[in-house]
Amino acid sequence: MRKVNLQLESWATNEPFRITDHAFTEAKVLVVTLTENGAVGRGEASGVYYLNETSESILLQAEDIKDQLKQGIDRQQLSTLLPAGGARNAIDCALWDLEAKLSGKTVWDLTAIQPTKILTVNTVGVGVPEAMAATAIKLDTAKIKVKLNGDQPLACLQAVYAARPDAQIVVDVNQGWTFQQLVELTPQFKRLGVIMIEQPLPRGADSELENYLSPIPLCADESCLDTSELVQAARRYQMINIKLDKTGGLTEALNLAKQAKTLGLGLMVGNMLGTSLAMAPAYVVAQLCKLVDLDGPVLLARDRVNGMTFKGGVVSIPNTELWG
Repeated sequence: MRKVNLQLESWATNEPFRITDHAFTEAKVLVVTLTENGAVGRGEASGVYYLNETSESILLQAEDIKDQLKQGIDRQQLSTLLPAGGARNAIDCALWDLEAKLSGKTVWDLTAIQPTKILTVNTVGVGVPEAMAATAIKLDTAKIKVKLNGDQPLACLQAVYAARPDAQIVVDVNQGWTFQQLVELTPQFKRLGVIMIEQPLPRGADSELENYLSPIPLCADESCLDTSELVQAARRYQMINIKLDKTGGLTEALNLAKQAKTLGLGLMVGNMLGTSLAMAPAYVVAQLCKLVDLDGPVLLARDRVNGMTFKGGVVSIPNTELWG
């Protein structure tokens, strides 16, 4: 019988990380460890905070199916037992890792995806313009994601641009604007070289985008959790940000990537803040994406043993001792 361990962990951030209406001082995660025939598979998830998931709530979900996990359910069976979200993500990724370890293959063999090193954005959290510029100067990457809300968005972006005119900039609003703000700001942001704006309007209140021709590509994050929401999102956005906590794991994330590409949408992979154990499965999805946001461990005070390396924005391929 398979052994199952469910554990909550807390990983402090370097400093408070602020986005629209939320500040993170730690990554509180669920770690699932599955042991079978001497092989060990692990997965990590934070949950989807804006859907009121917490590490504690996803732990309870995982505990509800602990007996089935012990009996050896696979990823397909898992999808019928839990909805998309953090609990299913941690378990799904642990099952991928376990399958790789039991088979003696890597996740790259299992998915038939060729791994290459990727370039992630590094993130500037919400703050006053001067502080955001100071953060941007410290980043050793050619791509920067700027978190903005409704407070001085243009001044904040101008400060970051002045500090880092060499960098490609994407903007993430985390549902923080009105449609009128979007219409007014996009032409000015385009002049500053912004290449993408992520989730400008609130989830469930973005229907006006269906008749809007944005001068900058728009990317759905909160407005596209998984494949069930893809068709609607495709009418409103030009890109999809895939996050494993939203999709409920790597299995559905790969399905979402495939279907989104069929619809002609651009792809981005993101994270909900976590250690390299959470980033490693997302690294598989990153191979299919135009934009990558996997800098979660950079925002933490420390990372796991055997964690990935982040230098100049380049993220190393995960080693199999970590995952996959």
